[in-house]
Amino acid sequence: MTIQHTPAPARTASPTPTPPGEVPAFRRHGLTLTAGATAWAGAIAVLGFDGPELAQSVEHTGSGLFQVGLLALLRVLWRTRALGEGRLARAALRVETALVLLAMASTVGAATHLDDLDRLGWALLDVCWPLSMAGMFLLGIRTAVAGRWRGVSRWWPMVAESWAFVVIPTLALRGEEAGRAVAAAHLVVGYAVLGLVVARKRQ
Repeated sequence: MTIQHTPAPARTASPTPTPPGEVPAFRRHGLTLTAGATAWAGAIAVLGFDGPELAQSVEHTGSGLFQVGLLALLRVLWRTRALGEGRLARAALRVETALVLLAMASTVGAATHLDDLDRLGWALLDVCWPLSMAGMFLLGIRTAVAGRWRGVSRWWPMVAESWAFVVIPTLALRGEEAGRAVAAAHLVVGYAVLGLVVARKRQ
């Protein structure tokens, strides 16, 4: 009788490869962000911010897709502990997620023309949109400071998440035409590229 012994796999063995056809989690999240940012950029470039009702609905729908991408990005920040391991980092991500979700409710109202900014509830939801964007910028700064993401992924969140701080002054100082051009370009260069960077992350 022959007895065969199969050696135990070494601890340094490579992890099981991703099955064919299955997309790694970070790739899904990153491509969701890229798709959302590109959709909103296209809507802004073609339709602007203040067009007829139908155009506004399409633009708001694009911004809603972008917000879905933000949730995907926040999920990756959480899973990779990009802001650090502490309670404050986790609390910041929870607060930002809540702000994005509330901003999404405002976006749905705007896209369907059901919102009424003269009512307190809708006005508060509307405020969550700029607050969420400001929060993303702060998370970008913290990601760079924490240094848990390396290379271009350490700095690109801060570049992408400066969107509101670049676009709003441009709209105020240079008007609608310049503002929409800068808004669309910044979304592509910032968030759409960030999505591709995130899609390549392994940990």
